[in-house]
Amino acid sequence: MPEIVLEHVTKRWGSFYGVDDVSLQIPDNSFITLLGPSGCGKTTILRMIAGLETPTSGKITIGGQVVYDSSTGINVPPNRRNVGFLFQNYALWPNMTVYENIAFGLKNIRRDGRKLTKQEIDDRVEAVSRVVKIGMFMDRYPAELSGGQQQRVAIARTLAPEPQVLFMDEPLSNLDAKLRLEMRYELQRLHVETGSTFVYVTHDQMEAMTLATKICLVNNGVLQQFDAPMTVYDRPANTFVGDFVGNPSMNFVEAKGTAYEDGEISLSLLGDKRAVFCPNEPVDIRKWQSERDEKEKIFREHEKERFSKKGAVEKSNKDELFAYHVQKVDEFTVNDSEGRLAVTQDDFVLGIRPEDLHLGTNEGIPVTVYGSMPTGMESTLKLRTGDYLLTVVVFGSTMFTIGEEKKMVADGKDVLLFDRTSGKLICAGALKFRLSEN
Repeated sequence: MPEIVLEHVTKRWGSFYGVDDVSLQIPDNSFITLLGPSGCGKTTILRMIAGLETPTSGKITIGGQVVYDSSTGINVPPNRRNVGFLFQNYALWPNMTVYENIAFGLKNIRRDGRKLTKQEIDDRVEAVSRVVKIGMFMDRYPAELSGGQQQRVAIARTLAPEPQVLFMDEPLSNLDAKLRLEMRYELQRLHVETGSTFVYVTHDQMEAMTLATKICLVNNGVLQQFDAPMTVYDRPANTFVGDFVGNPSMNFVEAKGTAYEDGEISLSLLGDKRAVFCPNEPVDIRKWQSERDEKEKIFREHEKERFSKKGAVEKSNKDELFAYHVQKVDEFTVNDSEGRLAVTQDDFVLGIRPEDLHLGTNEGIPVTVYGSMPTGMESTLKLRTGDYLLTVVVFGSTMFTIGEEKKMVADGKDVLLFDRTSGKLICAGALKFRLSEN
């Protein structure tokens, strides 16, 4: 199956950039999810690869063949790109049986200069119906099928012409939660059995995490991160990625820090608390900040040059620093983002996953149970420390009472240190609370 390459692909409407200078290399036989909030540009990327949307500029290659190139005027129509498309709306013909729906597209296909024979069509319909397990429904009409069965028919119809790439635009969003989970397993199995390249659009991070070999996370038309699911989860490129991926969401804690020669960073955080951050790998904070400033300078120069070219239009939907949320007891205090005007090089943001905070030890900082939501195998807690709230996931069937006093520690080496100026990830490490000043 083919590799898909996007080179500096842009799509804009007037001065609004739906997709802004995206470059991607999608390996063959991969399952890629395009993930992001509504309106971020993920469906537009999908439609441009499929040929349903014409890019403003850039180059797209599928299996070594250039299907779009703004510089040479190449624009191969969708029906010649050998791709399949599965929509959110199944779009089944209500007056046709399951067999007729699957066979419909095959009747217009030409192989070796001729149309397929009835026997060839029958063989192909039988083969794909066996893959998606709907062989017993061939004589039924769509109205006689459940939502999951209709989805399988739509998948079979898309697979029948043997596309080299299969595009899916939120195909499971119309199903209930239980059926959606079952269909995720089916899509995983289909990907392995067909050997096709799957490109899947979703705003559901759970679908992205469970299905993808790689996640392409997009915001405001800009590619934020393109990595394996667990890399996106454990090492998000910036605060936006950290906040978007994960349920419950990541805890963000603002901190002021002083870096020492041994690599440790002494932090003041959560009001009057003190802690030490120990990076997993040695990191020179000042050197990292200097490199950040240099990269930003190069980026600004590149953008200036890009928009100075003939025909270029400045972006009206400007890219802004992500406004992460610091949980507080009183949410009506001054907005956290206002404090960023006075950000210094000693200002950082800690990103702590709820499962990396632990209770029940005799050590740690004192906290009060502010809220508790048990779900059986785990409980999600809101813990209060001073004026701040932290979300914690506790595994097991332990019951907690609101107002209960506990001690909390940060465990493991997956606490993330973000740069407050740019929102980018600096490093991961361990966080140790200091119980008293030394």
